[in-house]
Amino acid sequence: MTPPFTGFGLGLRKDHHADFLAADQPVDFVEVISENFMACGGQPLRTLDAVRERLPIAMHGVSMSLGSPEGLDAGYLAELKALGRRVDPLWVSDHLCWTRVGGFATHDLLPLPYTEEALATCIANLARAQDVLERPLLVENPSSYVTFAESTMTEWQFLGVLAQETGCDLLLDINNVYVSSVNHRFDPHAFLAGIPADRVRQIHLAGHSAGPANLLIDTHDTPVCDPVWALYADAVARFGPCATMIERDDAIPPLADLLAELDIARTVAVVAMACAA
Repeated sequence: MTPPFTGFGLGLRKDHHADFLAADQPVDFVEVISENFMACGGQPLRTLDAVRERLPIAMHGVSMSLGSPEGLDAGYLAELKALGRRVDPLWVSDHLCWTRVGGFATHDLLPLPYTEEALATCIANLARAQDVLERPLLVENPSSYVTFAESTMTEWQFLGVLAQETGCDLLLDINNVYVSSVNHRFDPHAFLAGIPADRVRQIHLAGHSAGPANLLIDTHDTPVCDPVWALYADAVARFGPCATMIERDDAIPPLADLLAELDIARTVAVVAMACAA
């Protein structure tokens, strides 16, 4: 099990590298996209090293492809392990999805059917990843836009069994819960109630946009909306304090704007904990 860590952070994006290098910022940690620093050198790694001297870092991946029946890529795992040794991160995380088939990387977080077969594949892949990396991983719930008639369980049931069978922990993306609940018409509170409370180590907050066919799309290009803040408050009341961060990957505003939004998260969490006491 991953050691608990509480605090509030931001994703470290290139737009704000200079801000983080120039002065200490009022955050407790930063999260980096692992692939942006794997098998590279030069300025990106110098920046990462400099930030690591000031702040704890969480590593967040987007291409492990835990749902791939063909298994995980050995070269990818080796590069990820090397970066982990350099960074000594709080934890390493990735998504409950697949991204690769036949050696081809789709560069997208593709959905899984929630079946016993898919569960067995994810358990085997996650167990291998944890063995190679020599650490438990955090697994994130992605947003989704399609469902499968073959599914025999809910996403939260799938995640619960995955955590139980592998010892992994969970990265709960509140925006993704909300987006998927609207797209697929399920109760987001059922999702919160259905995952093991003792396994949630990190929470993501982000914005989304309206897409075609009345779908919500997890775009990370807008501020966190009121329904997601409300769901976050409910999550804090259920899971207690854990690391919380805001993701912004497009239409990135000045750092001061994201720090102000992070202050909202702090306030929501304090109020939620007081109400739950």
